[in-house]
Amino acid sequence: MLPIVTPEEMAAIDAAAPEGTEVLIERAGAAVAWAALRMLGGAYGRTVNVICGKGNNGADGLVAAKHLAAKGVRVRVFDVPCPAVLPPSDLVIDAAYGTGFHGTWSPPDVGATPVLAVDLPSGVDALTGDIGGEVLAAAHTVTFGALKPGLLMPPGSVLSGELELADIGLDVGWARANLVLAADVAGWWPERDEYAHKWQSAVRVIAGSSTMTGAPRLVSHAAMRAGAGMVHLSIPGMTLGDGPIEIVQRPLPSTNWADAALASLERFHSIVVGPGLGRTDDTGANVRRLVLEAPLPMVLDGDGLFALGWSSEGATTLLRRRASPTVLTPHDGEYTLLTGGPPGLDRMVAARRLAADSGCTVLLKGAATIVADPGGEALVVTAGDARLATAGTGDVLSGIIGALLATGMSPLHAAAAGAWVHGQAGRRGVRHGLVASDLPDLLSAVLEELL
Repeated sequence: MLPIVTPEEMAAIDAAAPEGTEVLIERAGAAVAWAALRMLGGAYGRTVNVICGKGNNGADGLVAAKHLAAKGVRVRVFDVPCPAVLPPSDLVIDAAYGTGFHGTWSPPDVGATPVLAVDLPSGVDALTGDIGGEVLAAAHTVTFGALKPGLLMPPGSVLSGELELADIGLDVGWARANLVLAADVAGWWPERDEYAHKWQSAVRVIAGSSTMTGAPRLVSHAAMRAGAGMVHLSIPGMTLGDGPIEIVQRPLPSTNWADAALASLERFHSIVVGPGLGRTDDTGANVRRLVLEAPLPMVLDGDGLFALGWSSEGATTLLRRRASPTVLTPHDGEYTLLTGGPPGLDRMVAARRLAADSGCTVLLKGAATIVADPGGEALVVTAGDARLATAGTGDVLSGIIGALLATGMSPLHAAAAGAWVHGQAGRRGVRHGLVASDLPDLLSAVLEELL
């Protein structure tokens, strides 16, 4: 994992460093210079324009300029405010403003010249990724010590280009947020032992309705592909005539089905509740009873979250009464329903707040997915892309997480690992026309490469 810290935390880390500011600036500037040389493909005959502000970010740029000049690069330094148009060069280094900057600036016109950003593109909010004015889009960003949230959240993530984390000797080991990498997921993912059997990681799915039969198919198929040994599916009041052939369907009454559902859980290790269930008053009442009484790790998604949002006692109050681990998977609209307000720009704070209030692990969906547990630990997943922005992909994610919970994986790791393989499956799909039902079968290739 790669550590992520807020600008405020970064300031505290800088202040606690045993080395002086000059030493840290020298290391940071050297890291920028080496990145520049890689982008240039060498020093011979190259010209670099360096934009330098008045703070430490500008000082990093000056050190980088010094190192590049020593290598034979022709370097021009421009102080902020700089000319409206910079002369032609092979590379522009943006060292105007760093993590402490708030407001807007007027960057120069650099034409089509690639930009290397120092710590983050000037004008990007380091906490949220938001921008308030113009920003030079970077092809590459070198950031120091730890990633900043704004580098991972759009539009900052788009403007930052390729990210490089440079170690300049800062102690970031206490960071409470981290970016999930492939090696982390491989380390968390359980392997079946020689004594494995189909009931060892069994998943119960309660999802779907007469007008939404796709959701239960997607959840169940994804759970099987993610490693569930057995999946039993119940759609209140109906069965699927053409459901996935590996799935066992268990009938439930069309109304007042909670009793029958609770009586059917004894051999299962997790339960996924909500996708496509519908939003009738009876459905909501049965979901809320299941949430309170089901003694299994649970994934709540879709209409399951809606049922909690319309609880008379409040979603978080009800959830705190649950005795077993729970993963909530809201998008922004569902988050608003659960909490009474939208997540806002600081999505990490939003996910942590709901996790603390509910006692559950929260997976807040987005271009960067945030997973937070009640204790405040957060994991960020950036494995997916816009191909997942289509109906039903969240149902697939719920099935994957349900399968991982059934293996005994912690809710935090199950949610983060599920989001990571889900995103990677999307990236293996076609660039245009990917649909949710493509994803379960793409999981196998992801897992074969990962494990």
